[in-house]
Amino acid sequence: MNQDFIKYQAQTSPYPLGMEVSHAIGSYIYDTNNKKYLDFVAGVSACTLGHQHPRVNQAIKDQLDKYSHVMVYGEYSQSPAVEYCKLMASLLPAPLDKTYLVNSGTEAIEGSLKLAKRATGRSQLISCHNAYHGNTMGSMSVMGFEERKQAFRPLLPDIDFITFNNEEDLLKITTKTAGVLLETIQGGAGFIEPFNDYLKKVRQRCTDVGALMILDEIQPGFGRTGKLFGFQNYDVVPDIVAMGKGMGGGMPVGAFTASAAMMDLLTENPKLGHITTFGGHPVIASACLATLQEIIETDIMKEALAKEKLFRTLLVHPLIQEIRGKGLMLAAMTKSANITNEVILRCQEKGLILFWLLFEGCAIRITPPLTISEEEIREGCAIMIEVMNEVALIKENH
Repeated sequence: MNQDFIKYQAQTSPYPLGMEVSHAIGSYIYDTNNKKYLDFVAGVSACTLGHQHPRVNQAIKDQLDKYSHVMVYGEYSQSPAVEYCKLMASLLPAPLDKTYLVNSGTEAIEGSLKLAKRATGRSQLISCHNAYHGNTMGSMSVMGFEERKQAFRPLLPDIDFITFNNEEDLLKITTKTAGVLLETIQGGAGFIEPFNDYLKKVRQRCTDVGALMILDEIQPGFGRTGKLFGFQNYDVVPDIVAMGKGMGGGMPVGAFTASAAMMDLLTENPKLGHITTFGGHPVIASACLATLQEIIETDIMKEALAKEKLFRTLLVHPLIQEIRGKGLMLAAMTKSANITNEVILRCQEKGLILFWLLFEGCAIRITPPLTISEEEIREGCAIMIEVMNEVALIKENH
């Protein structure tokens, strides 16, 4: 491992994987020894179209030749951002027609929470146990995992938590609630899907008490579940949708979308209700526009569901108890965190990149680029089965 990486770059854990990256293209990442790794993680769901996608790269280069940052967000009309927001409005159900561009998913959550408070005049926010929505102070406040929060308290007041898919908990949503924030599919908790019309019941409860429904699409969004956004699988429309990760084709970006009437509340009382210097950056917006156009003009959303079936067909092994998730947002659940760790680390040695989920130690993250081929899926799954056979043998001998 590059010791300067450890010495000079702030780390997030005592044990980074430490691969020294040389280059990446398509579904593969190459290290500085020119060993190639099949990427089943896609930058944690961010590289929707794989690495070095020609359409995205060309859009970035073309915009760089025109202009880069010229003014803080919202003052000048810059065509990449305008075109992107217009296209987004055409693809989302009414009344979701106005988009605020920011720099990351956690900023999209921050803006969504502020908008909910501004629109309702209320202070209470409700999220879910084991939810993850980002790591800034507001987003951390609605994280449903105390172990990660306690060192940073005090956080935002007036937060309550409900259990995902628990209908009895919906009574906690009252006329004091500004917004209810849910991941459409719970990510860090283990790729847990809503069932029994749960999201529709949350929607109805929010409508009944005048609270806003905010859906976090940062992981499910941009075709990963077979629809442009995950909530479109469940016949529900939120008041605010937050997005990030996959929207930029690997570039750093986030956004939140609501009705024009609601979003316009951020322009007065007070003015500058939400501001950002680099949100809507023209180079990033160009990458977003190219990514979105590629998603909607090709069959990759539909293909995500066929690829899901292939993963489920190939990943049959005694160590896998179930495969959770939808489309190419999948988690293979093993019997223990130790097995999961062993499989992920051994697969990397054999040239396959897998990763963990934040809170569910038994889960193996499988979130490849949507552009991954059937042949590449077969290649990666064969490595996983080979490794699981090795791990199972070690367990038997111990």
